Amino acid sequence: MVKVYSAAVLLLDVLVLLVRVMAALGESLFRLIVPPQEKSVVGEVVLITGAGHGIGRELAQQFADLGATIVSWDINAKSNEETVQGLRKQGFKAYAYTCDVSSREEVLRVAEQVKKEVGDVTILVNNAGIMPCKPLANHNPNEITRMFDINVFAHFWMLEAFLPAMLQNKHGHVVALSSMAGVMGIPNLVPYCASKFAVRGMMEALREELRLDARDPRVRFTCIYPFIVDTGLCHKPRNRFPGLLPIVKPKNAARMIITAMRRDQAEASLPGSLLPLNHIMRLIPLKAGNLIKDFIDSGVEAHDS
Repeated sequence: MVKVYSAAVLLLDVLVLLVRVMAALGESLFRLIVPPQEKSVVGEVVLITGAGHGIGRELAQQFADLGATIVSWDINAKSNEETVQGLRKQGFKAYAYTCDVSSREEVLRVAEQVKKEVGDVTILVNNAGIMPCKPLANHNPNEITRMFDINVFAHFWMLEAFLPAMLQNKHGHVVALSSMAGVMGIPNLVPYCASKFAVRGMMEALREELRLDARDPRVRFTCIYPFIVDTGLCHKPRNRFPGLLPIVKPKNAARMIITAMRRDQAEASLPGSLLPLNHIMRLIPLKAGNLIKDFIDSGVEAHDS
């Protein structure tokens, strides 16, 4: 009787699971047609790393336009101050802080300054990154170490500084810029791909860890996978089909990132079709996938700087 009862309970659990999975699939299909309402960021304190130029500067402008207070971090004091002064001239609340995010000590020090002068950060955008483009054999150990210090370890130091307050307040959102190079391997970007794969894994694991947290911290996570954004990091893009894989302008990239964040999307690619396309490519044999990639022929050429 015990075995029969256990089997019946298991069968019921499986049936409930199937119903819930079908409901989740139905909800996802519905959201493809009717996207969720975008949440307000009015009054939020948004900290953006690498805000002195490119996507970071555009994010600062667009978050400010939506009513957020901007905390702008960059290692380049001059360009960072330009970002903030531009926002202040428009009447927005914005604060500039010079910080090398690869240094844990500096991140924690400047973070304390932000808390005293501005308050708790409620939206953290880890945007800063570097992308040397050349074959692995042409990299030196210092370059690889520096890349991981900025592209990976900085995320941990920023989380150490700002995530605890979000968890305590049960309010916050962390956005991390990975890359399509963190989803698929790309020649001339071997260390960069490794660093962006690490960001992707960190965000997925952290999201899952807190999803299972009984305290329900209500902190959301969004991981972004750009392909090629016209920021100057990629000097020699190769793109056989620009209509299929357009080079995204920083302004459009920022808009798509903010939209994904405001909709509480766990992940999004830029352009949006690339992530689903990669999922499909993973289902077919490796040789077939390589043939398709060779036909599309998109990527980055090696360059010295």
